[in-house]
Amino acid sequence: MIRTFLKTASVLALAAATLQPVHAQDKTEITLARFFGACEADFGKSTDVRAARGECGVITTLVNKFNATNKDNVVVKPQIAEWGPYYDQLTARIVARDVPTIAVMHQSSIGDYVNRKLIEPIDADLKSVGISPADFTDTARAGVTMNDKTYGLPFDTWSWLWHINTNLLKQAGLVNADGSVQIPKSPAELLAQARKYKQATGKAYFAWPTAGGVPTNTWTFFSMMFQQNGNLFTPGAKPRIDMHTPDVTAILELMRTLYTEGLVVQGVDSGAVNQAWFKGDAAVALTGTWRIDDFMAASEKADSPAHDGYLVIPFPQLFAKRATFADGHAWVMLKGGAKDDKTRKAALAFMKFLWDNEFEWSRTGHLPANKRVYDSAEFKALPMRGKIIEISTIGRGLAHNVPRAAAVQQAINEELVTMQLSKKTVRETQDAAETRVNKLLDAVR
Repeated sequence: MIRTFLKTASVLALAAATLQPVHAQDKTEITLARFFGACEADFGKSTDVRAARGECGVITTLVNKFNATNKDNVVVKPQIAEWGPYYDQLTARIVARDVPTIAVMHQSSIGDYVNRKLIEPIDADLKSVGISPADFTDTARAGVTMNDKTYGLPFDTWSWLWHINTNLLKQAGLVNADGSVQIPKSPAELLAQARKYKQATGKAYFAWPTAGGVPTNTWTFFSMMFQQNGNLFTPGAKPRIDMHTPDVTAILELMRTLYTEGLVVQGVDSGAVNQAWFKGDAAVALTGTWRIDDFMAASEKADSPAHDGYLVIPFPQLFAKRATFADGHAWVMLKGGAKDDKTRKAALAFMKFLWDNEFEWSRTGHLPANKRVYDSAEFKALPMRGKIIEISTIGRGLAHNVPRAAAVQQAINEELVTMQLSKKTVRETQDAAETRVNKLLDAVR
């Protein structure tokens, strides 16, 4: 009797185990380190990617959709950080051996991590999920390639843009004979137009950040530097910066004059720049591709000062060459992040999902890294894309030989901000920036 009971119980237990969902036993969790903000209140439960807007909304919803629909029971756990301290936190996590499975990284920073032997090539990994570097746009491919090897999956190309309220420029008389708004073609023209605008409206021509942790002033500076064919950093494995060239002096004098004459909204961070533009307190906002969707949404409102008057362009040519600062986001797999083959395959499955959904990400304003999406009619039909698509040919970023790229950009930014907010001279700014950056570069072993 007891033997029969035990036998029956064993059979039932085996049957119950057999009936357990396979996925419940095989769940694989991977971690995703990213910035792009937090927006759980708006998109924390949403899987409707097409309804999402802005960087945070789109990436949050993409993760939600992958978690809800993938067939391998992979669960992506986002680990969200602020942009400013992101790389310091990432380095601290590497030291503590708390390495995320996948991490977002600016393409300008990849070279630093490769040189420190913290990232290995992933060509074979990408091939295993059907992704080839031949499918990357030229700009994106350059951003993740060193010595003909691929170190990350590019996600986009982004740049620093002029977001223009054409209604306000027209009200100030800054209009060409054909009715189009005037875009300056030299530093002298820029100053003249900005002064005319302030005289006519009593308001600042520009809104750009001089507060916050993002090196936006550096991107403005780089955009004008690249237009002069200048070499800011020396080549080779041990680069140094030269901030005392005539090219650099011309840029700093222009930025300092614009700010000290009140032609730039004073003392605002990135969020306040957006609000200044939304409220009509500035005609031109300097911010990135990622704001196109937000600014477009604002301009569609009937009570907006920019209603039916929104124009976005790459940084206009003020010097000898058509060029602008550009960078890109990429997904990388740091050493120690994937603990086993199962986790690595799960990470690659998620990266393939992101690659296949690049169009959704491109709706934020970024240019896609995927050639198929970049060349698609669907992408080209998005608002303003025809105005910025040239970024993929004129965009330039920091060379991969510049180590600690994020820290270098931040150091330059802080000195530029100090120059604008204080009475520091151009020469003092050059001295301070050069000293700080070269100390950073010299400290790299």
